[in-house]
Amino acid sequence: MRTILTTILAAMLTVGVTLPAFAYIGPGAGLSLLGAFWGLLVAVMAALGFVILWPIRRLFRRNRIRQQPAPARTEAQSGAD
Repeated sequence: MRTILTTILAAMLTVGVTLPAFAYIGPGAGLSLLGAFWGLLVAVMAALGFVILWPIRRLFRRNRIRQQPAPARTEAQSGAD
């Protein structure tokens, strides 16, 4: 219990003592960062979507092929003269 209180007190002191960082990100750098982030996020989501949907699409395609009726055989195909 004492170590938990010591850890919490140390964390509160560390957060309370730090000074705010007066950083500035210009509009060009900020938009570039956001554009790269959104591009990466969309690419990862698309990759996950394709990996998840690929087996489902395959299952539907396989079922569709099984449901198609077999083509009728003609006399020429059956080999009967």
